[in-house]
Amino acid sequence: MIWGTIRRKVSSSQVLGQAWKVRPAASTPNSYRTVPKEALFNGRGFECIQRSSYHIALGSYASKPSRVATSLMQTESFIGLQKRSFSSDGDLVEAVVPFMGESITDGTLATFLKKPGDKVAIDEPIAQIETDKVTIDVVSPEAGVIQKFVAKEGETVEPGVKIAIISKSGEGVEQAAPSEKASSQPEPPKEKETAEKQVPKAEPAPVKEVLPKSRAPSSQPPPKHVASEPVLPPKDRERRVPMTRLRKRVAIRLKDSQNTFALLTTFNEVDMTNLMKLRSDYKDAFVEKHGVKLGFMSGFVKAAVSALEQLPVVNAVIDGDDIIYRDYIDISIAVGTPKGLVVPVVRNAGGMNFAQIEKEINTLAKKAADGSISIDEMAGGTFTISNGGVYGSLLSTPIINPPQSAILGMHSIVNRPMVVGGNIVPRPMMYIALTYDHRLIDGREAVYFLRRIKDVVEDPRRLLLDV
Repeated sequence: MIWGTIRRKVSSSQVLGQAWKVRPAASTPNSYRTVPKEALFNGRGFECIQRSSYHIALGSYASKPSRVATSLMQTESFIGLQKRSFSSDGDLVEAVVPFMGESITDGTLATFLKKPGDKVAIDEPIAQIETDKVTIDVVSPEAGVIQKFVAKEGETVEPGVKIAIISKSGEGVEQAAPSEKASSQPEPPKEKETAEKQVPKAEPAPVKEVLPKSRAPSSQPPPKHVASEPVLPPKDRERRVPMTRLRKRVAIRLKDSQNTFALLTTFNEVDMTNLMKLRSDYKDAFVEKHGVKLGFMSGFVKAAVSALEQLPVVNAVIDGDDIIYRDYIDISIAVGTPKGLVVPVVRNAGGMNFAQIEKEINTLAKKAADGSISIDEMAGGTFTISNGGVYGSLLSTPIINPPQSAILGMHSIVNRPMVVGGNIVPRPMMYIALTYDHRLIDGREAVYFLRRIKDVVEDPRRLLLDV
C-alpha cells in the first residue's frame, strides 16, 4: 500500500466547526490505496479533523473515513496538530524516550530488555537509555506484544523519539522475522567480494621474490625484519568495546580537572584509636535507636564540616575573574559502581548529626548501586570525600571534582608502630590526602585544613566543645 500525505492550511472562518465529507462511489474489485490527511489550522476556538483517510479505486472515492477530532483552545498563535502514530482501529501504540531532566538533552540507547514478540505489561521496562549521569528506563505505555523496534542499540536518542511499536492485540508481530532474514541474505556476497579482493593481492608477492634472486646477498636481510613483526599480539586476542556515556563523561570531567586546576596534594596521618573506640562502645545502641550502623564516614564528614567552617576558602571556587564563597556546605561522597563513578551529595551537611549523615549516605549508596539515583541527587556539592580505603588503598592523590576546589582522600587503616608517651605501641593509622586548587588555596590553608580534620577525628570531643 502506498501512503501519501496532503497538508492543508485552512484560514477561512467558514470551515470552523465543519468536517470533510467523502461521498461514496460504486466500489470495484480493483485494488485501492489509503491516503491519510493531516490538517494544520490557524484560528481561535474550534473543532477540526486532525487526521482522516479515504480509499481511491479507479479514480473514485470509497467511503471509509477514519477521523480523530481535536478540540482546540483559543489562541492567537499558530497551532500545528501533531500526527499520532496508530492504526485505524487504535491497536498500535508507541513507546517513546521519556523526559530525562533539564540538564540532559539526549542519551544512548544502551540495551533492549525485550525482543519483538515478547509480551509486556503496562509500565514494564522494555529498554534502557544511558545518559551522562544516570540510566533511564523506557516503559511500555500499554499492555500488549512488542511488534517491532524502530531504533537500534547504540543510537543517540532524544526525549520523544520512538523506540518500539506495541500491538495491544498481538497482531502483525510476525512481520519482524522477514527483516532479520533480509539482513542476513546480503552477507554471502560480501564474503565472496572480500575473497575476490584478496586473490589479486597475493599476485605481487612472487614478483617481489623474483627480483631479489639476481641479488642473492642483498635478499637475505629483509626476511629477518619480517620475522620480527609477529612479536606483536594477534588482533584476534583483542576486544574493542565502545565507552559508555557515563565513562566518557567521567573521562572528560577528570581530564578537564587536570587541564584547568593547579593540582597539589598534601598528606597527613590520623590515629583512629578514639574514633574506633567510640564506634565500638555505642554501635549497638546507635543501631537500636536510629536503625542504621555507625560508620567512619559520618565522623569524617563532621570533621570536614568543621574544617570548612574554619577555612571557608576551601569551600569557595574560582569563576572567571571572581571568587565565589558559598555559605552552605554540601558534601559529595564518591561511590564506585559497576557502571562507573558517581558522586551523590549530602545536602546541608553542616546542620546534620551523626545519625542523619549515616542514614543519608546509606540511602544514596543503595540508589547508586542499583542505578536508581536521580540527577538532582548528584548535582552541586562544594567539597568531596573519596574513601579508597574500602578497596584497600594505602595512599593516593585524588583528583578534584569540578567545579569544586578540593577533595579529601581517605585510605585503609593499618596497625603501625607509633611513639606514644615515649613508648612504641601499635596504633590503627590512616593516611589522609587533600588535593586542592593551588590557584585559590595556598599551602598554608591546605595544611591547616588537613590538620583540623586530623584533630577532630583523633579527638571527636572537640565537636562538642567547639575547640
